[in-house]
Amino acid sequence: MHRSPRLRAMAFSALGGAALVLPLLAVPAQAAPAPPSPAPQARQQADSAADQKRVLSHWTRDRMRSATPMERLFRAEKPSQESVKRGLKQMLPPAVAKALPSTGDTWTGGGAVARTAGRVFFTYQGRSASCSGDAVTSTNKSTVITAGHCVKLDGAWHTDWVFVPGYDDGARPYGTWTAAQTLATPQWTATEDISYDVGAAVVNTLDGRRLVDVVGGQGIAFNQPRGQTMYAFGYPAAAPYDGSKLTYCSGRVINDPLLSNGIGMGCDMTGGSSGGPWFLQFSEASGTGIQNSVNSFKYNFLPTYMFGPYFGTDAQNLYNKAQSS
Repeated sequence: MHRSPRLRAMAFSALGGAALVLPLLAVPAQAAPAPPSPAPQARQQADSAADQKRVLSHWTRDRMRSATPMERLFRAEKPSQESVKRGLKQMLPPAVAKALPSTGDTWTGGGAVARTAGRVFFTYQGRSASCSGDAVTSTNKSTVITAGHCVKLDGAWHTDWVFVPGYDDGARPYGTWTAAQTLATPQWTATEDISYDVGAAVVNTLDGRRLVDVVGGQGIAFNQPRGQTMYAFGYPAAAPYDGSKLTYCSGRVINDPLLSNGIGMGCDMTGGSSGGPWFLQFSEASGTGIQNSVNSFKYNFLPTYMFGPYFGTDAQNLYNKAQSS
């Protein structure tokens, strides 16, 4: 019987992220071909001029400031005490656990990431909510990558969805971009499987210009080697943060040894940072990198680590569908 990997973990959800697409790793010649993956699912958003005007008027400065990062529990099988102990031992040898730094600093380096990363706002079950996202280079020059739960949660797609790149303490230096369409991996759409917590949005033009032409776009890669050094960015809005500043963590990532197929790093960012980008090969000098995951969830018993989905073939299919829309 299939068991959903949704776990009793804290998701960074919203009450409460042209690609130079690197080649896939080679499949051994003797390997059997993988079955085709289901197609990503999508929902139309503000795809008319009237809808766009309505959504833009909805997101006032005050409403954005009051949007709440919702920390939700995924209600599913709870890991046994034995698996928790085993996982912690694998992740954090005693000497490392004692010395684990608390990270999550305001990004002051400027560069491309200060333009491509931004806050995501939407209506979730009648409430104003927030996440994070990132503009990536794409064929349509209009694709934003975020977390799956930042476009759909509890079986319902979010509405009034907008992306504000470069958000800075209420300022919107590059405008507010309404979504024409939001998308998620088929596994997230069907069962909200935390291993596939990846979402995307295709945004409308703004004043006749496309998103990447205005703010640029980060590279994106799939099926890359695990265990590399990465940088994570987002707009945490739950205490002790307030969602006003772009924040980051960095370090070598680990594999989640418990219930997801994801990766993790030491990071104390909180709710609202969901959907913010994780980068390989990130340059602090230029603020550029290759996006390879998003902020997704934390285990309640391990709040100093954040986890994100591994960007495999299903994430790649989602990106391809979004960039061709």
